[in-house]
Amino acid sequence: MTDKGKWTYCPNCGIKLPDIEVLNFCPNCAINLEYVKEHKALPPQQARPTYVSPTYYNKYGPVLSDDEILHIKGRKLWGNLPSIGFPLLAFIVMNGLILGIVIAIILILPNIELVRSIISNPFFMVLSTLAELILILIPIWYIKKYLQNPSLENRLTLLGFTTKGYDRNQVFKEILIGIAFAFVGILVVVAASLGIELLLRYAFGVRIIREGAGGNVEVIITGMDVLILILMILVMIFIVGPCEEILFRGFMMKGLTRTLGDTWGLILTAFIFAIIHLVGLLVYILNPLVFLILFIYLLAPFFAISLMLGLLYRWREENLVAVTVTHGVYNSLTILIAFLFMVFY
Repeated sequence: MTDKGKWTYCPNCGIKLPDIEVLNFCPNCAINLEYVKEHKALPPQQARPTYVSPTYYNKYGPVLSDDEILHIKGRKLWGNLPSIGFPLLAFIVMNGLILGIVIAIILILPNIELVRSIISNPFFMVLSTLAELILILIPIWYIKKYLQNPSLENRLTLLGFTTKGYDRNQVFKEILIGIAFAFVGILVVVAASLGIELLLRYAFGVRIIREGAGGNVEVIITGMDVLILILMILVMIFIVGPCEEILFRGFMMKGLTRTLGDTWGLILTAFIFAIIHLVGLLVYILNPLVFLILFIYLLAPFFAISLMLGLLYRWREENLVAVTVTHGVYNSLTILIAFLFMVFY
């Protein structure tokens, strides 16, 4: 016992006790430490619990052992503020990095035509997409305090990006599910786009001219050749899909569903996901009517695909294998379809 009257080691089982302010029971054998302190003796055998699963602590409170990481259903984790704030911060940092690179190119190369050719070059777009790796750095850093052993493997496992507990056949099944839902996602987005277009046309008399409103995909495929197409598909499957799903489903939705419930956690995550992907529309902010129409028109498909990804994540019991495959393959299909349309139309 320390000079402050706190136990350093359990008087019953001998393990080193966690250094926290209030500790009434040993986390290993559950002996009543206050009883021992008061009576200078171990409590009677019948007063001791027969078994209690060990609980681990750090300065933030209870943390997950290696065996508990895969069994966290219903367990409260991070709150609303980090669930929403850190993903937004990650996107700000990512876009700030890309903007900083563009500004550096402008300062180094005063020839505006050369700058424009570099920035619009498909290879530059492929390289700038690698900046999405930043999206997972903040969640991976933050969740270490919830783990007894904060190894990279355990952090990714807590975020759902793992095949731990899956055999080869189960992994193959998850991949097939992911590919299948990528095609479902295409149908979902087409239906959402057509639905909102009909609503705008017949309810508000607004007709959408698709040419020039293709968004990111139209910009990406401009000047694209087969090599760039292959590189973009690889980046979408191995970088964009995993990074965005770890951030939005593995971190944001996992945290929000434990504080707001399954339904609101799903909806809020889908809405934030959609809003973030529409930041490019700010170029139309000086024309409020055009901005509003494009915002409504593009919000529907992004919100629809995010809802589908969230439901798939819930169905797969918070494992991201199928979800990341769906996201990456869906993005690849949209680029491939646009490329083939550009080549043969």
